[in-house]
Amino acid sequence: MFRGTSFHTLDSKGRIIIPSRFREIIRNTENDGVVISRMDGTLYAYTSEEWKKIEHKILSLAEKTESMRRFRRVFIGAAFECFCDKNDRILIPPTLRQYAGLEKDMVLVGALDHFEIWSLGNWNKELEQLETDSKKEEVRNEIAKLGI
Repeated sequence: MFRGTSFHTLDSKGRIIIPSRFREIIRNTENDGVVISRMDGTLYAYTSEEWKKIEHKILSLAEKTESMRRFRRVFIGAAFECFCDKNDRILIPPTLRQYAGLEKDMVLVGALDHFEIWSLGNWNKELEQLETDSKKEEVRNEIAKLGI
């Protein structure tokens, strides 16, 4: 499971170093890389095993609404396989860097079955939004259901 947050810098070629705790999870799968796609203004990175589960779920959906077709088109269509090089870096494709606003400073955030790749500016906005949301009673009640 991917946990924790780490701060990184995108190099001039669009590569980032994967933290060792994330690399261990990636190396315990069938290949030495991740599948990255876009959602919520950031990038989601999955091991190939988790990605296959997502594809299976999407294919098995009985509901083929316009919004689900659009989601499938964009989420699956934007996906790239990214493999670790000998220096434990992955190259993030230009289209995904542009979508997520990745320029230099970035944050990798563990989200259990995947990790997210945020621009530092967007990550700080996400933290501010969480602070705002956590003051709402309905959000506090959802969090309380977790026993936290």
